[in-house]
Amino acid sequence: MGYRIVVAGATGNVGREMLNILAEREFPVDEIAALASRKSLGTQCSFGEKTVTTKDLDTFDFTGWDIALFAIGSEATAKYAPKAAKAGCIVIDNSSLYRYDPDVPLVVPEVNAEAVDGYAKKNIIANPNCSTAQMVVALKPLHDRARIKRVVVSTYQSVSGAGKDAMDELWDQTKGMYVPGQERSPAKFTKQIAFNVIPHIDKFMDDGSTKEEWKMVAETKKILDKSIKVTATCVRVPVFVGHSEAINIEFEEFLDEDEAREILRIAPGILVVDKREDGGYVTPVECVGDYATFISRIRQDSTVENGLNLWCVSDNLRKGAALNAVQIAETLGNRVLKKG
Repeated sequence: MGYRIVVAGATGNVGREMLNILAEREFPVDEIAALASRKSLGTQCSFGEKTVTTKDLDTFDFTGWDIALFAIGSEATAKYAPKAAKAGCIVIDNSSLYRYDPDVPLVVPEVNAEAVDGYAKKNIIANPNCSTAQMVVALKPLHDRARIKRVVVSTYQSVSGAGKDAMDELWDQTKGMYVPGQERSPAKFTKQIAFNVIPHIDKFMDDGSTKEEWKMVAETKKILDKSIKVTATCVRVPVFVGHSEAINIEFEEFLDEDEAREILRIAPGILVVDKREDGGYVTPVECVGDYATFISRIRQDSTVENGLNLWCVSDNLRKGAALNAVQIAETLGNRVLKKG
């Protein structure tokens, strides 16, 4: 016996990935419903070897459905998630709307799987920000060993994190560099993204940080440990898919780089590729389509007493969004619902 599963936002980048990953991981699905807005109504989406036709999100009745994976943005989620939850369907939401709600668990299964048990307060579980998800997967096993005091992270985030229009803008601007008459001015981004980097993701806050940077701080504390100090600089780079992060970690006690490497090698969800030679590390191009969070460039930081540096790369449409949502559904099934 399996589950009746809803994917809301099935025609978007993340929604399509959710359908793909549900099929790839052979999640026990008895029935699937792909929902979209009316402008995308009737669009066909792939689900394994099957094709499903989208239904209208606005009129859909969630009664009798087990789990709904939401990839529709905060505004639409505010309207439809309570409706689904009230109907008895557990919502796993990819937007930022519920992440900081104390009554809604924020979950990365490799880090805090037990948190799903708190879903019943609102019948909603939140998926973290893409840049946070891969970082806490890397931090968790190290924190268990040596207790992290402080994290300094710089991100190199692909344009797919800003949606299809952002990917189109990078593509069009790149073409415009070589084809006369094809030039395209910035629209999705504040400055040219082709052959450039932009140290600005989401809106600016009063203290000079951006909302994306604030998210990494707040979410790391909620998921991993509220005592960890985090400071972030988030940068958009001209990469289509795959987020990268340079992470500096200060621990309460000394952790040797060789021990850290072995800890990470056996940690769930992580693949270590760390050879001190040309090409002995992973770049975003190589992580696309993979489930893993890749760790490279593990080394001591001699500028602090107990410091390490590492390089972290992951497919943001997968671990940063769709895969993590499906893993939450799997965890929910194993811990709570226990079907299939």
